[in-house]
Amino acid sequence: MTDIPMSVPLNRDHRLIRSLTWVDAFWVTSGVPALVLFTIGPIAATAGNISVAIWTASIVMGFIQAFTYGEIASLFPHKSGGASVYGAIAWVRYSKLLAPISVWCNWFAWSPVLAIGVSLGAGYILGLVFPADSVVNTWQITLLDLGWLRSGLTLRINSTFLLGLVLMLLVFAIQHRGILSTAKLQKIFAVSSLLPLVLIGVVPLFTGDVVSSNFTPFVPLTHDAAGNAVNGAWNWQGVVVVAGSMLMAAWSTYGFETAVCYTREFKNPAADTFKALLYSGLFCLAIFILVPLAFQGALGLAGMLAPDIYSGMGVAKAMAAMVHAGGVMTNGIVAMLVCTLLLSIMTAMAGSSRTLYQGAADGWLPRYLDHVNEHGAPTRAMWTDLGFNLILLLLSDIVFILAASNVGYIIFIFMNLNAGWIHRIDRKSWARPFRAPNWLLAAGTFLGYVNLVFLGMGADIWGEGTLVTGLFFASLILPVFVFRHYVQDKGHFPAAMKEDMHLGHEEGGDTKAGMLPYLALAGGVAVVAISHWLATL
Repeated sequence: MTDIPMSVPLNRDHRLIRSLTWVDAFWVTSGVPALVLFTIGPIAATAGNISVAIWTASIVMGFIQAFTYGEIASLFPHKSGGASVYGAIAWVRYSKLLAPISVWCNWFAWSPVLAIGVSLGAGYILGLVFPADSVVNTWQITLLDLGWLRSGLTLRINSTFLLGLVLMLLVFAIQHRGILSTAKLQKIFAVSSLLPLVLIGVVPLFTGDVVSSNFTPFVPLTHDAAGNAVNGAWNWQGVVVVAGSMLMAAWSTYGFETAVCYTREFKNPAADTFKALLYSGLFCLAIFILVPLAFQGALGLAGMLAPDIYSGMGVAKAMAAMVHAGGVMTNGIVAMLVCTLLLSIMTAMAGSSRTLYQGAADGWLPRYLDHVNEHGAPTRAMWTDLGFNLILLLLSDIVFILAASNVGYIIFIFMNLNAGWIHRIDRKSWARPFRAPNWLLAAGTFLGYVNLVFLGMGADIWGEGTLVTGLFFASLILPVFVFRHYVQDKGHFPAAMKEDMHLGHEEGGDTKAGMLPYLALAGGVAVVAISHWLATL
């Protein structure tokens, strides 16, 4: 890679500021390992004894895919918003309606981290301070019954919502000061709050608390005629469980791709973008293998099937017990895990708000999102994130939120992995500060289709209608884009976006891929449809 130093301009025009190094982005992205707290319970309670293999396979897939993101991000050092923005540019010349789907799906997959994170954090705090049967933990006001969408789903106000709102506003206040200020604070948070995850991943391996019998029989989980969870077999039903578990794990393990969200804010984007992605990926590789290994090895199947493990609310106390923490030490570890969740929330708000900002700057999303304050923070996009997540925070089932948002995430992953080879064909002559090896680019494309198998086959094990709900939400970008492009912009993209798309006077780009992108999409639709049908056999 070639180092191309860039100066840091004054923020006189209220644009994003080049103030970061790859180390700063690493600390901003350091909240991603905390996503293991979001899904470790549901995956353990769904996959059973094979859950550690699910986590390992998923993070390895995410690491391979990241090399494609690193290459396409290096093509656009002046852009923010992450891989979805860079990938959208590959698709836009083939159809105006295709490109915004990638940006939108990435945003609505990442944004719910705010609601889910503060919900878990509030649950940890309330469980630590008040007994489970206390009125503080049991009262609620039901606003709307959504049982028609999923059994037991409601919109409600309770203590979790109120405390979660406070935590969300705290994160917003931190982010308001700009990305460099956020990175400095996240460094402090990361050093202190990620320590429990490291200890939980390492200590049980040396204390003998990881018991080999807790990994046997090494088969997927199933349910008997009475609905009780029992060890299954490597049959077709077991394959469906694996697909659904891999789908849920992807939401956490692939998340370090957010490191490329800050390309526009790097002092030296040519070198810093790939370094941030690489070192974030290596850190995640360690955490996402060690923590689930210790978790399963210490708790065993019976412990992983506890209701509060599935909901996530009991994960903090279970992890404290894994390192033999006493009363005071348990409280300390739970408090540190709350900080770890706040770290992931800050990572999510920083990344998802920049996706909204760049989407507006490029002409995909409404103009009002194209604004930053005097600190270079995209505040209107942040307020939009906040409002959307307040609605999600009212929902009674965070696992359903996870699964539905993950439908969009897999669509984004598929489109961006294919964007790698489309950029190679259409922008062959462009300088690439980082160029992924051909075999890794091909592997990423193949894994894009593997992810679609997980989507089609495994989405509905998280609740009937999960796939349809996710696809419906993905389609909502179409009226949003039509309003922006044809009503606000009268059918024209912003001037800067025309340059990126090669719709202006410059040379070096064309639609050389012919029918291949359309065939790739048709193949993707077929994979989802066929795998979804096969799951019902």
